[in-house]
Amino acid sequence: MRQSEPFTATALIVEDDLMQREMLCLLLEESGYQVIQCESAEAAELVLEKSAGALCLMLTDVQLAGRMNGVELAHVAKDRNPKLDVVVTSGRPLMQPLPAGAKFWAKPWAPLDVLREAEIAQLN
Repeated sequence: MRQSEPFTATALIVEDDLMQREMLCLLLEESGYQVIQCESAEAAELVLEKSAGALCLMLTDVQLAGRMNGVELAHVAKDRNPKLDVVVTSGRPLMQPLPAGAKFWAKPWAPLDVLREAEIAQLN
C-alpha cells in the first residue's frame, strides 16, 4: 500500500514590491507553506484559474503592477474559492468594498500577523 503524501498548505502572494513579496514568501515557506508569488493581479488570476481550490491563503497589496488592483483580485479569488482566506493590505485607506470574508490590513503589519493568519488559513 502506498503511503499518502502529507498535506502542504499553499499560499498565493501578490505584491509588486519585490522586497515585501520575498519577505512574505520567506515567512510562509519557513512555516511549511508552499508559496506561489505574483507581482500583478493578472498573473495571480491565471494561478486562480488553475489552482484556486488548492490554495489556503492569498495575501495581496491593493496597488499592483498591471490594470487590476488587489481589491478586484480579492473578488475574483473569493468567486473562485469562497473558502479561501484572503487578506488585502495597503498603506492607504481602503476605497473599495472587499468581498464577504476578506480581511483588510493597514500597513505596516507585523510578521507575527502573517504567521497567525497562516495558521488560521490551514484550519479552514
